[in-house]
Amino acid sequence: MTRRPLRIGNASGFYGDRFDALREMLTGGPLDVVTGDYLAELTMLILGRDRLKSPELGYAKTFLRQLEESLGLAHERGVRIVANAGGLNPTGLADAVRALAAKLSLPIAVAHVEGDDLMPYGEGALTANAYLGGAGITACLRAGADVVVTGRVTDAALVSGAAAWWFDWHPDDHDRLAGAVVAGHVLECGTQATGGNYAFFTRHDVSRPGFPLAEVSADGSSVITKHPGTGGVVSVGTVTAQLLYETQGVRYLGPDVTARLDTVRLADAGPDRVAVSGVRGEAPPGTLKVGVTRIGGWRNEVVFVLTGLDIEAKAALVKEQLAPLLSPVASVAWTLSRTDHEDADTEETASALLRLVVRDPSPDRVGRALTSAAIELALASYPGFHVTSPPGAAQPYGTFASSLIPAAAVPHTAVLPDGSRHGIGTQPPRPVEGGMAGGPTAFPGPAREPGPGPGPARELGADPAPEPTPTRRAPLGAVAGARSGDKGGDANVGVWAESDEAWDWLHATLTVDAFKALLPETAPLEVTRHVLANLRSLNFTVTGILGAGVASGHRFDPQAKALGEWLRSRHLDVPVHLLPEPTTPEGTS
Repeated sequence: MTRRPLRIGNASGFYGDRFDALREMLTGGPLDVVTGDYLAELTMLILGRDRLKSPELGYAKTFLRQLEESLGLAHERGVRIVANAGGLNPTGLADAVRALAAKLSLPIAVAHVEGDDLMPYGEGALTANAYLGGAGITACLRAGADVVVTGRVTDAALVSGAAAWWFDWHPDDHDRLAGAVVAGHVLECGTQATGGNYAFFTRHDVSRPGFPLAEVSADGSSVITKHPGTGGVVSVGTVTAQLLYETQGVRYLGPDVTARLDTVRLADAGPDRVAVSGVRGEAPPGTLKVGVTRIGGWRNEVVFVLTGLDIEAKAALVKEQLAPLLSPVASVAWTLSRTDHEDADTEETASALLRLVVRDPSPDRVGRALTSAAIELALASYPGFHVTSPPGAAQPYGTFASSLIPAAAVPHTAVLPDGSRHGIGTQPPRPVEGGMAGGPTAFPGPAREPGPGPGPARELGADPAPEPTPTRRAPLGAVAGARSGDKGGDANVGVWAESDEAWDWLHATLTVDAFKALLPETAPLEVTRHVLANLRSLNFTVTGILGAGVASGHRFDPQAKALGEWLRSRHLDVPVHLLPEPTTPEGTS
């Protein structure tokens, strides 16, 4: 007998997300499981610094506060809770949840997953964590856990681990697991699946989007939706945008399964309902990703406000005056943002911002003495001198790097509600045509189009390019959506079209060379284009644009969150028939 679909929701996309979301998900409608994703590369650094202060810290304290008002609701409604809020100390968080349950007189069975923490790990490492799969979560739920907290598992594992428990899937149920991983990837960032951060946000009321949920079926297919009456929207577009977020290539490698993103099919299944089907899975690689954070050094910054005329000359004067002081500093970066407008009717819109960012292994060279020296120019520099903040001390910054480790070398362990420890076996990679799964020759066929040149005119049997048609200069965003994000020091930019005609044009036009021309900052970097024809989407990986990752603050936009919006704002020749009809102002004809 086939079990009914699993209703699984998300109540957190990051450490610091909407505090009330857990209660809202529990009271908004029926659920079997609610998940919370609290971990990211930057979060691991934050938790690592917490752990330096006290070994009892290292987990997301917000989660525990949320449970104070929601644990009773979950127990009353029979909803299991699965969260990676354990961070660097899942044991400590599990103990704290048990203490909270006792305080609230609730008979809650608590379990946790550990083994991801690989410290000590190389010179200077602050944290080092393997990305585990969902099998430990599955074991905890099978043992009767009401609450499961984990350390560093993959974000999607929160859903795939719960689905494997619900349907009693086996490790070689690759297609089913891949479908659940795709559903988990859609849910993991919370309201990004329900209209948050959406390219076409003006079409919908997204002032307070509800959190998403998935109805996962026994075959791995799912329907993405949200509780009735909550804000935002679930559409093929919002789900497409989230599917493209922070992925690299058509094969989404994970510890439990390799999900083929080029097999995903989306369909409108009714108001705020999107069906996800057709997902194929392959054996996982024999390695796990390890994320390592380190303290990279010390940084400081000063932002000078330049108002009115002679902006460039004013900037040049400040740079000249500070040059002697900056000469011994390891890294000095000046950025002039021309936010000023000619003949502006407010002082703020007449002003530009000159940003100085300094980094050095020594806090002394970039400390308060340097920022104070900048302030000492106040009466001796350009007219109208002022800055956005007073002198500040140097702050540590972090770096993030990733590597691979044999999966069998990681002690993936489920600590069950009765305290017993269950080691999670590692399934050996399976031979496939061309080599072992996860190896360099494992997957025959073109999986990507490397830069710098353009890719082939068509992949996957697409039709030849259409005949030239009349064009008009317009922003790419008039006909395409985009979403971007970070993967360590790399960025990814997913771009999608909403119609077959627009996809034909986008696919033929937005080559690697065209991408680099539209975003000149990417020109010297390696850019790879991946084609996801079923989603009418292209996904670009920009290698190294974020330096040592978000914690290093390498760029103005350190997580590449807005890289896709910059791309959409760039102009190129667009076929006229693809452009929306210009709106006619009221009172005209």
